[in-house]
Amino acid sequence: MGAYADFHRRSITDRDAFWTAEARRIDWHRPYDQVLDYSRPPFARWFVGGETNLCHNAVDRHLATRGDQLALVYISSETGTEQNFTYRELHAEVNCFAAVMAAQGVSRGDRVLLYMPMIPEAVFAMLACARLGAVHSVVFGGFAAASCATRIDDARPKLLVTADAGMRGGRAIHYKPLVDEAVRLAKHPPQQVLVVNRGIDRDFKPVPGRDLDYATLARQHAGAQVPVTWLESSEPSYILYTSGTTGRPKGVQRDTGGYAVALASSMEHIYAGKPGETMFTTSDVGWVVGHSYIVYGPLIHGMTTILYEGLPIRPDAGIWWKIVADHRVSVMFSSPTAARVLKKQDPAYLRKYDLSSLRHLFLAGEPLDEPTHRWIHEAIGKPVIDHYWQTETGWPILSLAPGIEPAKVKYGSPGFPVYGYDLKLLRESDMSEAQPGEKGVLTIAPPLPPGCMSTVWGDDERFVDTYFRTFPKQLLYSTFDWGVRDAEGYTFILGRTDDVINVAGHRIGTREIEEAVQSHPNIAEVAVVGVVDAVKGQMPLAFAVVKDAARIDTPAARAREEQEVMAAVDHQLGGIARPRRVYFVTLLPKTRSGKLLRRSLQALAEGRDPGDLTTIEDPTALEQIRGALSA
Repeated sequence: MGAYADFHRRSITDRDAFWTAEARRIDWHRPYDQVLDYSRPPFARWFVGGETNLCHNAVDRHLATRGDQLALVYISSETGTEQNFTYRELHAEVNCFAAVMAAQGVSRGDRVLLYMPMIPEAVFAMLACARLGAVHSVVFGGFAAASCATRIDDARPKLLVTADAGMRGGRAIHYKPLVDEAVRLAKHPPQQVLVVNRGIDRDFKPVPGRDLDYATLARQHAGAQVPVTWLESSEPSYILYTSGTTGRPKGVQRDTGGYAVALASSMEHIYAGKPGETMFTTSDVGWVVGHSYIVYGPLIHGMTTILYEGLPIRPDAGIWWKIVADHRVSVMFSSPTAARVLKKQDPAYLRKYDLSSLRHLFLAGEPLDEPTHRWIHEAIGKPVIDHYWQTETGWPILSLAPGIEPAKVKYGSPGFPVYGYDLKLLRESDMSEAQPGEKGVLTIAPPLPPGCMSTVWGDDERFVDTYFRTFPKQLLYSTFDWGVRDAEGYTFILGRTDDVINVAGHRIGTREIEEAVQSHPNIAEVAVVGVVDAVKGQMPLAFAVVKDAARIDTPAARAREEQEVMAAVDHQLGGIARPRRVYFVTLLPKTRSGKLLRRSLQALAEGRDPGDLTTIEDPTALEQIRGALSA
């Protein structure tokens, strides 16, 4: 048995001893009494009774040995700004932010919603919440007001933190008007909004009595020392919303101790990073990758982390590689979508900079196709490790683990089960183990390892119903992904089993998009499916039945109606959810029992065989779909 196989086996067969050793990687204010409490399946409580704090482990504990080392490097190719913060300077900024929040009454267990661009204050705010024992909920700055409002109502935050604007592709995105609208729409709005005014939105207007200026309050609290609030290991650290198959957002709740241990462990074993080195993760703090591997993971491990505001091709396609060279990056983490974007650029940019410091490039977010995997590996001349995980797990499920044992990279495969995960690939038909080369549903036998979601915020029943009821006779966590394993044990991900699509690493429920499309007054019925996209992995396509056909009786009218529908989606969900096309039909393909034939729709849209259609109620629906697609 190889070193990694033995390591993984011990993580499953002797959990207590294995995780006791890993738990020594972080500071505990109070030792835990029990490694794992699994007395109420499928709910797992890790390091029971132990008290710790994410901010302490990410910042305070490093002050004595690496206070003058860079902790955070902020680079904006949008504004031409670069700022450096040592661990000591980061500590001062986080204390100041925590003091400002505490002065507004934020304390242990309170929720704080962050709607922020990629600026240092976003990181300060996250760490300040952790310091106070407050629960942060970061909402990606690209979400529309209506989506933000639903998250406000679910989390019920005491405070909302935002900025006047973000920047993308040289264009200002005005956050404050979106926040104002979200607060207006919310049934449970926060009493106060704390605003970081970057001076980008020249029409910025604070709401009297509600909006607070961060710069003014920061001057008042400069030099503040805010004591760490020690949390029991299972207390929540944050909520991060992810799309479900219903329109209601699903709040992934993360614990404190298990998450800290999992991240600290992964930084060495999976990412092979070393304290004092630099990690560059190209995600956004609004996504789980930003939480785990821009903010908490690298800092807990004593590394320097890079926060980048900008695009991979602006000012040119060499910007990321310039950052790697300038800052001697050793670990880089990006997405297959970004790799596909770079693939279209002049390859000379990849040879222009010194990448000798870079040991590994990790990619995750959606399936990595073999041609892109091969291209990026050959282009940079470094190991490119595809790995697979979810918002729900908080850290990888499948990966190679170069920090434990070197392994051959197989193009298109995210590797082997990560330690702590008891993975099973099961046939959908009889729930038996799929054989090598045979398609199955990727599942995890609970207890889920440390770092994974502990429940759905405020809804334990939804946690069980959503993730553990796929197989009625077995308590198994479903990833909702198909996979296949080869004879050497490498797993390949084949795609989703549910109605959630993956656009550039962002999971979006088809139901959410359908509801947004139906907000248009002329739409009677709609079906949305995800189809393969060469750059973004998947893109939504909408097939809509209109109420008034006279409104689309000419090509120009249809084009106008299509643009209006897309604008409705933009308003409800943001541009990330916008369908690639909206096709207008008079009926949708359904079974005689009324079930929509989504898989057949998706197959037709991708030019594949739509499968067994003997149950279809009206075969002419398919002819309409084919006609619309070929028009």
